[in-house]
Amino acid sequence: MRTAEPYRIKMVEPLTMSTRAEREQALVKAGYNTFLLPSSICYIDLLTDSGTSAMSDRQWSAMMMGDEAYAGARSFDHLEQAVQETYGFPYVVPTHQGRGAEHLISRILITPGQYVPGNMYFTTTRAHQELAGATFVDVVIDEAHDPAVEHPFKGNVDINKLEKLIGEVGADKIAYINVAVTVNMAGGQPVSMENLRQVRELCDEHGIIMWSDATRLAENAFFIQEREPGYADTSCADIVLEMMSHFDGLTMSGKKDALVNIGGFLAMRSEEILTKARELVVLFEGMPTYGGLAGRDLEAMAVGLREAVDDHYLANRIGQVRHLGHQLVDAGVPIVQPVGGHAVFLDARAFLPHLDQEELPAQALAAELFAHSGVRAMERGIVSAGRNPDGTNRHPALELVRLTIPRRVYTDRHMDVVADSVIELWEERDAIRGLRFVYEPPTLRFFTSRFEPID
Repeated sequence: MRTAEPYRIKMVEPLTMSTRAEREQALVKAGYNTFLLPSSICYIDLLTDSGTSAMSDRQWSAMMMGDEAYAGARSFDHLEQAVQETYGFPYVVPTHQGRGAEHLISRILITPGQYVPGNMYFTTTRAHQELAGATFVDVVIDEAHDPAVEHPFKGNVDINKLEKLIGEVGADKIAYINVAVTVNMAGGQPVSMENLRQVRELCDEHGIIMWSDATRLAENAFFIQEREPGYADTSCADIVLEMMSHFDGLTMSGKKDALVNIGGFLAMRSEEILTKARELVVLFEGMPTYGGLAGRDLEAMAVGLREAVDDHYLANRIGQVRHLGHQLVDAGVPIVQPVGGHAVFLDARAFLPHLDQEELPAQALAAELFAHSGVRAMERGIVSAGRNPDGTNRHPALELVRLTIPRRVYTDRHMDVVADSVIELWEERDAIRGLRFVYEPPTLRFFTSRFEPID
């Protein structure tokens, strides 16, 4: 029997379709960077799942109960209790969003000259680690770098790579290991529970802190339930608790799996880290009980944390991503497989083999998709990877366009339109030209860089 969305719609926001001429004009004005496009001209906006979720009636109701006291607000108590119940960490420090938490933990745990291994980089995470004086080292399994390989847990840490790094630099030179669940840049790929156990054992052996980028941990729990032996009858909520039991702490962007439009936090077991985080949060974010957020934001996040680990919600959430991905696979469009938890990733290398990576194929494909149909996506390739210390471009193995699906926002009919748009573009792919930089900032260049077509 078919199933439907586990919710019904109470409010709608009208969408309008622009003309191709209008979209081409907007692209030129935005320097062919989809981040610089106005949202009003985007027909279906798949730029990101960050802060774009539709909140529930319970979340909206909770916002009305927000305690806006500057210090000691009861809304913080509600968030702290939700984190303790859903993730199992005793201590919480709220931040304005996930990168605020990344900034704090990087300053707390990193001594300049240390290394931070991780299961593939993420843009803002690595930027904060490098600004704190660390060197990022990729220790994800090799399968994560091949979009065509079918592997149930492509986000797993390669234990041999991690052991090799420890042997080469020494455990005291490793600030901590950062394990993302799921791995965004690999295509939203999960990490297995068994792999988390192995990493924990190695960290205990060498006295290394094990931290998590837990932004999409609920989606990771769904994949464990579906794919890992012994978890089929375990609720996603219980799997989340077990996953987090292996970590010393986490950074969280509440704008994803907490189903809110703004917010994040650090959670930890160590009182020493808690004390340092509370000292720094006052300087950079706000009081330790609000961290740059209004009380109503804390209330909405507390409710969202619980809603996000519901089995029915997660089955529908990931089912919608697969609904889009499977249509593209059936049409022969190259994507990252298996389909991940929050997005479908187009393989721009295979989509545009006539373009060299220095011609920015993923950026060009994202721009052309918008011009073609009004669907806004984003680049995850050479532009996002940034530059090496010597000024040359980093060349990641994955050159991707991310079709990121907001939570509880679009219907499967919207996904059908996206699929049709991508398939039509696939049939016209030989006509797509590359791009080159005309402006590039020194840090996180994919947000504000500007480009122009290569003649």
